[in-house]
Amino acid sequence: MIPLFLLLSPLFFLLQNSFFVHGILDPIDFLALQAIRKGLDDLPGSNYFTSWDFTSEPCNFAGVYCNGDKVIALNLGDPRAGSPGLTGNLDPSIGKLSALAEFTVVQGRITGALPESMSQLKNLRFLGVSRNFISGDIPASLGQLRELQTLDLSFNQLTGNIPWAVGALPTLSNVILCHNHLSGSIPPFVSPRLTRLDLKHNELSGTLLPNSLPSSLEYLSLSWNLLTGPVDYHLTRLNRLNYLDLSLNRFTGCIPGILFTFPLTNLQLQRNLFTGPVLPMSQVTIPTVDISFNRFFGEISPLLSNVQNLYLNNNRFTGQVPAVLVDRLLTAGIQVLYLQHNFLTGIEINPTVEIPVSSSLCLQYNCMIPPVQTACPLKAGKQKSRPTDQCVEWKGQKGEKTNNITG
Repeated sequence: MIPLFLLLSPLFFLLQNSFFVHGILDPIDFLALQAIRKGLDDLPGSNYFTSWDFTSEPCNFAGVYCNGDKVIALNLGDPRAGSPGLTGNLDPSIGKLSALAEFTVVQGRITGALPESMSQLKNLRFLGVSRNFISGDIPASLGQLRELQTLDLSFNQLTGNIPWAVGALPTLSNVILCHNHLSGSIPPFVSPRLTRLDLKHNELSGTLLPNSLPSSLEYLSLSWNLLTGPVDYHLTRLNRLNYLDLSLNRFTGCIPGILFTFPLTNLQLQRNLFTGPVLPMSQVTIPTVDISFNRFFGEISPLLSNVQNLYLNNNRFTGQVPAVLVDRLLTAGIQVLYLQHNFLTGIEINPTVEIPVSSSLCLQYNCMIPPVQTACPLKAGKQKSRPTDQCVEWKGQKGEKTNNITG
C-alpha cells in the first residue's frame, strides 16, 4: 500500500517514472545530510540508513533525490506499510538544503520540535512529518514557504495555535494537522486551491471567522474540538464538499437545506447543539447522514428516504415517521434507520413484518409504543417509550414546550 504522504506528493510521478541527474553533491548539502544523519537512528528492525555511507555518493542514498548537485527531495525512513521508522531529532541543518522541494518522514519515534530553519526552504512544496512525536508549536516562520502545497503534521504532539501566517500561504492544497493538541481559533485559509482541511482531534475553540474556509474545499473535518457558534453561512459557500465532519463540537444554529444538495458521500454533524428543522431542498442522495445528538425539531422530511445510513436519534423530531422511509427500509434501501430518543408519535409498519437482516431500525423512547421489536444500541436504554408527561404537543416551530427536555 502506498502511503498517503507519497500519494499527495507533487514529486510522486517523477519519482516513479523519471531519473534525476546526479553530479558531485554541493558541499553545503553534503554537510547538511551528515548533520541530519547524526540526529537520527533506525528503530529496531529498520535498515533505512544502511545505504547512508558518506564515503560514497549521497545522491544514491535511500530516500535522497538529487537534481544536478542539489538535493530536491528527502524521504526519511522506509515508506513500506508497517515498516519500523526512525528515532531521534530533526537537525536544523535541514534548512541548508536550499533546493529541497519535498520533505517527508515515515511513522516512527522522532521527538523534539520542528526546526525553525525550515523557513529557509523557499522551494518546499511538500512537507509531511506525520505519526511521530514532534512537539512544541508549529513555527510561524513556515508562513515564509510561499510555494508550499501540502502541509501534513498529523498524529504528533504539537501544541499552541495554528499560525495565521500558515493560513495565509497562497498555494496550499492540503492541510492535515489532525490528532495533535492544537488550541486557539482557526485562522483564515486564503488559498483558492485548498481542497483538504483536516483539523480533527485537537483542542481548537472559538467561532469560525467569516472567510476562514475557502469555497474550494472538498474535504473538511473539524470533529473532536471545542468549536462554537453558527456555521450556516460557511456551509452555504462550500458547494464542492464531498466529505464533511463537524461532529463532537459545540456548534449552534440551523443547517441550510442547500447543504444536502452538495456532492457529499458522508455528512457527520452529530453531537453538537444544532437546532431548527431539517429541510432538504430536494431528494437527498448522500449515502451516510448522521445528525444525531443535537436539538433538531419538526417532522422528518421524506426527502431523506434515499439515505442508506440515517442517524436521526437523540433529537426533538415529532410527528409520524414518513411512510416512504419505512418502504425503503423494508426493501433494504435503508440499512440503518435510528430514530430513538425523539418525540415521534407513530409509524405505519405491520407488527409481523420481517425487517431485512441487513437493515437496522431503532424506535425506542419516543411518544409511542414501538409496533415492532428490533435490536437497538445498548446506549438507547431499555425504556420502550417516553414518559407521558414528556410527550406534550409541540406548538409553533421552535418547540418551546420541550426546550428543557434533553432527550
